[in-house]
Amino acid sequence: MSTIKKALLSLLAVIMFTVIAVQPDAASAAAKKPSASAIVKQGKKYLGVRYVYGGSSPKGFDCSGFTSYTFKQKGMKLPRTASDQYKKGKAVSKKNLKAGDLVFFKTSSTKKVSHVGIYIGGNKFIHSAGRGVAITNINDPYYWKSRYVGARRVL
Repeated sequence: MSTIKKALLSLLAVIMFTVIAVQPDAASAAAKKPSASAIVKQGKKYLGVRYVYGGSSPKGFDCSGFTSYTFKQKGMKLPRTASDQYKKGKAVSKKNLKAGDLVFFKTSSTKKVSHVGIYIGGNKFIHSAGRGVAITNINDPYYWKSRYVGARRVL
């Protein structure tokens, strides 16, 4: 083999090694999820933001717009709708809820899942509903307790 061919092959090998070594490992990049406390802290930044049907920004949120926006701000993508978010992660029993879990409710007569919020601990969740982004007791006997459907751990 000629000296030029050997030099080109050596150069190609160095370039390929550099490209492979510099790129982050896809598995480790995917495994880097935000902490639960970071999600809760981010969600609390929007307390008081008004409810807007279809809203997905601090100008106004609906429930799933709030959860997807909050997680996105911490580098994690969630589907846009509550029903699609309910399909993600791992199911969690109510007694095993942890901060950062998504909690789901049936507030519509036509859909199994129609509302979502973020569990923050102490039987409370943060969500966007009629009054805007607020913190509510998950066991509120007048409304939320009877409408609870389940939870998913996405962190």
